[in-house]
Amino acid sequence: MSSDPEKFDSMLLAMAQQHEGGVKDLLDTIVNFLARKTDFFTGGKPGEWENIVKNTFYKYASKAEEEANKIKKEKEEADKRLKDIQQKKEQERLARDFEPATVKELTDQEAAELQENIEKEKNKTSENGSGDAAATDVEMADAPEVDDDPKEKGKLKPNSGNGCDLENYKWTQTLEEIELRVPLRQVLRPRDLTIIINKRHLKVGIKGQPFIIDGELDADVKVEESTWVLQDGRNLLVNLEKVNKMNWWGRLVTSDPEISTRKINPEPSKLSDLDGETRGLVEKMMYDQRQKEMGLPTSDEEKKQNVLQKFMEQHPEMDFSQCKFN
Repeated sequence: MSSDPEKFDSMLLAMAQQHEGGVKDLLDTIVNFLARKTDFFTGGKPGEWENIVKNTFYKYASKAEEEANKIKKEKEEADKRLKDIQQKKEQERLARDFEPATVKELTDQEAAELQENIEKEKNKTSENGSGDAAATDVEMADAPEVDDDPKEKGKLKPNSGNGCDLENYKWTQTLEEIELRVPLRQVLRPRDLTIIINKRHLKVGIKGQPFIIDGELDADVKVEESTWVLQDGRNLLVNLEKVNKMNWWGRLVTSDPEISTRKINPEPSKLSDLDGETRGLVEKMMYDQRQKEMGLPTSDEEKKQNVLQKFMEQHPEMDFSQCKFN
């Protein structure tokens, strides 16, 4: 046997692709060749060719089983690494998105002015009714349609994952990362693939064949935090970690058709996926943030005010007019 077991792979793969019946038809062609062009069946002792076939097939069946177990183990390890990376990214994203802001204590005078402003706003809202909604409708009516913008002409609508479905692959994105899926037309092993991830360039392909993807990325990626895994031997999954986490990509590589990033519709994170304690903390932060944006007390400040109000109601004999509460 040749010292290089992959020496004839490209030739045999080309033959296999021409047999619509798969491996069964390929074997039929090879055995037919041996019967017509060689003395494989007649040149040796009776039954010798059967032993050769049996021993050869059992030899490689054993190797194939070992390789399948190895691939399964590698896939499990890769899936675990990918899951760990995704969990880490989600924790970092939550920490960025819901980092509590510094609370500034108000003086009595500032608190009184704030309360007065709140009352004025409430009265104004009651008088105007749906005035804000009407103003919003006017602003939306004045806004130009995306499709009317010359810069948007010819751009594709994003897929459900805010990316693009192309002939040989599809990609989706969040602000943090790109997920690329490449369906393969045959069962392969990781070592059959060529995946090269550089800061601004990506190559994806099968060894001995032209690259499926070979181009400059739309933006920079973090090479050390980008991963890939072969799923079930037929589907390649590549995760690219963005350097700039504030922008949406218009395409995977510069040779791809461009999508309209204005039509991207990012889904909010699902609080139901979080554990009870984390979910409660995140919901409290979100509530406090909304309250502060509206000039209203945070949940902690409301709690203090309620306690103080109860205390004052329980002690009407006490004069609180000259007291200052910090």
